[in-house]
Amino acid sequence: MPDAQILVVNAGSSSIKTALFGTDLHETLRIEASGIGTQGSIRTNGGARHDLALPGHTAALTAIFDAMAASGIRPANLCAAAHRVVHGGANLTASARITAAIRTAIADAVPLAPLHNPHHLSAIDAVAELVPDLPQFATFDTAFHATNPDVARRYALPDVPATSGLQRYGFHGTSYSALVHGFRASTGTPLPRRLLALHLGNGASLCAIRDGQSVATTMGFSPLSGLTMGTRAGVIDAGAVLHLVGTMGADAATQMLYHDSGLLGLSGLSADMRTLGQSAAPQAKFAREHFCYWIARQAGSMIAAMQGVDGIAFTGGIGENDADIRNNVLAQLSWLGNIPHWVIPAAEEQQIARDAITLLKDQTHAP
Repeated sequence: MPDAQILVVNAGSSSIKTALFGTDLHETLRIEASGIGTQGSIRTNGGARHDLALPGHTAALTAIFDAMAASGIRPANLCAAAHRVVHGGANLTASARITAAIRTAIADAVPLAPLHNPHHLSAIDAVAELVPDLPQFATFDTAFHATNPDVARRYALPDVPATSGLQRYGFHGTSYSALVHGFRASTGTPLPRRLLALHLGNGASLCAIRDGQSVATTMGFSPLSGLTMGTRAGVIDAGAVLHLVGTMGADAATQMLYHDSGLLGLSGLSADMRTLGQSAAPQAKFAREHFCYWIARQAGSMIAAMQGVDGIAFTGGIGENDADIRNNVLAQLSWLGNIPHWVIPAAEEQQIARDAITLLKDQTHAP
């Protein structure tokens, strides 16, 4: 149908961000429900917030469908709902239509992403309740990195039951997949054979992309590892983690490593790179330097995994908007020689819609 729309859903614990795309991948509408579990609000296309009670994800999606209807889009206009799912575990290595088996597999990955996957499941179930006949699809942030070789993915741990599932999964895969798919359109040039991709935002990672596929990335078992981030510590000696757990307890150590570290912990001021960039405080300057140093240092490992580099691409909020950070990183990588670099807008939601359209077409053409 010419007006068919894909509803892209990104569900968190207290908010659901949605965007509507036509089958031409043009965004037509954006609606966000926030404050789930409290007196929440709905906002359409970044406009004024409208307060209403949102006791759970079903209520939030009901409000989103009501806001869609107010903009002239009804469930009958939808051809699919496409969900961002943070963790697909070891088995969900490609986007998929959500069946009972796929839903079970997403639930099985909850222990790997306890802060994310339960909320994705709540949104999936809510859409199924509200629009039972609407096909639903999932795109997994971990899936793009399924092409990493075993030597990159496996930790040097014994193969015993306690280590089952402990491997480097990698994250931000939807962002990197979008970058690969949209590279020529954004830059006017073909995708380099060996591309160092930098997703720099409140969460940050690097990815070594060779021939369009991930061969290494800086995040590992969880989104905690790798670069210095807004509130996350990044790479840290496992012995230091054991020490923190022993002295503080597991809950306090988890709070520190995930929520009180990174730029916030180093600066004592803010997790927001914009705030740090405007501050004259020496600790703010140090936090920015730390961020750039570890990007450049870990970039070396990504380049080694590709056995060279033919281009560098920045994406994400910091990567796209902070020229000083980009220039600092590029200066520290100047030993590479004259390597072309680009700034490419993040397009994760469009990629999720693209994945759903591809799967819909595949199913339509299947014998």
